[in-house]
Amino acid sequence: MPTETSIAKLNQFIRWGSVAAILIAVLVIFRTLPINLVTSAMNEWIGGLGWWGPIVLVLLYIVATILFVPGTILTLAAGAIFGLAVGTIVVSIGSTVGAALAFLISRYVAREKVAKLAEDNRRFAAIDRAIEEGGWKIVGLLRLSPALPFNLQNYLYGLTPIRFWPYVFTSWLAMLPATFLYVYLGHITGAAVSADRERTPAEWAMLAVGLLATIAVTIYVTRLASRKLNEQVDQDQRDDTETLNEPKPTEDPNTRRTFALAGLALASVLFATYVSMNSERIKQTVTGWFGPPAVESTESHDVNPAGPSIDHSLLSELLASHVQEGGWVNYEALRDDTGKLDRYLSVVASAPWDKLGRDEKLALLLNGYNASTLKLILDHYPVQSIKDIPAADRWDAVRWNIGGNTWSLNQIEHEQIRPHFKEPRIHFALVCAAVGCPPLRREAYDADRLDEQLEDQTQIVHDHATWFEYLNGDNELRLTKLYDWYGDDFTQAAESIPRFAASYSQPLQRSIDSDQTPTITWLPYDWSLNSNLNRQPR
Repeated sequence: MPTETSIAKLNQFIRWGSVAAILIAVLVIFRTLPINLVTSAMNEWIGGLGWWGPIVLVLLYIVATILFVPGTILTLAAGAIFGLAVGTIVVSIGSTVGAALAFLISRYVAREKVAKLAEDNRRFAAIDRAIEEGGWKIVGLLRLSPALPFNLQNYLYGLTPIRFWPYVFTSWLAMLPATFLYVYLGHITGAAVSADRERTPAEWAMLAVGLLATIAVTIYVTRLASRKLNEQVDQDQRDDTETLNEPKPTEDPNTRRTFALAGLALASVLFATYVSMNSERIKQTVTGWFGPPAVESTESHDVNPAGPSIDHSLLSELLASHVQEGGWVNYEALRDDTGKLDRYLSVVASAPWDKLGRDEKLALLLNGYNASTLKLILDHYPVQSIKDIPAADRWDAVRWNIGGNTWSLNQIEHEQIRPHFKEPRIHFALVCAAVGCPPLRREAYDADRLDEQLEDQTQIVHDHATWFEYLNGDNELRLTKLYDWYGDDFTQAAESIPRFAASYSQPLQRSIDSDQTPTITWLPYDWSLNSNLNRQPR
């Protein structure tokens, strides 16, 4: 028959194994799912709210706390979006205010319902008496211990004798360690999936050391609080048992927690397995929610060789003067030439859209997009990245006149170009003013040479490691995330993404011809401004 000591050791072994399984499952899930799209979308939305962003997240946290919705996702999001300092402040305010409101609801609005919920819980009765004797100290220990779920605690405290302000202050202080831990995890996650730039090994080491230290301190404080709390509460439970002449419960609460943790670990592993086996389908779904919209590319415009032509020479002069080899832009000099850029945008606006042929329209859209992006940067210059511009003023701002039609940059790309031209090479011609974007050509696109220019531009992209690299020995294909974001556009033109890319790489073509399927990895996408100040090897 197993002894209590052997059972305790088995419980401990299962708990630690369960924690390890949960951590591995979480890593698999984060590595498999396109978390960067979700984070980027939330960042876009909240970041676009300006100083309202933190306030909105605080309000969301308060509502989630009152409605018993776990705040873990919001806490992780706060860390990923706002960083450690602001993220911790936002979550701390939201969780504390939410806890205070739940306390007041329990004490003054829904006391009978909450009391009915707690009346059969013998452990709560013991906690109630412990709080009556120990006051805020017991509340602090409970906040640091996983003895009761956070959202449930908020309501149950309203039934206890503790006063409001000691409860609020103690809750705020005791929740800080776990708050900081989850914000830190969110910060790490945001750093891991961020495509802004590739972090150095030293930066990753510092982040990892800080995370491990935070976890260690949190675990230590939690275990210490749990031990002290059990000393207080278990004594009250024993007194209850003796008073009622009932035998001491034979089921160890630690065993119950062990089974619960093991169940959570099993669920996490099963979910991680499902995600891994269905990664592509899930990725397509999530991309549809948060990424560029999926479109079915068709050729919608007539060739119309007899139609009018547009003179793009003004843009060619600007690009030749202010764009250096490799696509680096001298924005300071371009700012002094804003008048010429404005005159060219007037030419774009006055173009007879309905009379233009297919190639004239595509050249107009490509040039109009790139010229409008340059104007957008100049309107907010100096900026370190196009993402520094408020979201409302950036890709969704309906302000750019193309042939008498006022569109946003997103509308130009996703509504006017992608659905109406079966031409995936446009993704290497549209330039969003970032280092990770394809290089800006030193000439405008011209309808008479459009196919030649697009082919040359696509080849340039595949000749540089910033966007394309095929490691023949490892059969690894490293691609710009443009292929990831717009995968359907490329597969509509070729059987697969590797086959499209192979058109511009003989080693990759030979590998595919020999029935070798390369492993695809995505290159970091640097959103730093494509200025000559950020010039680097391509």
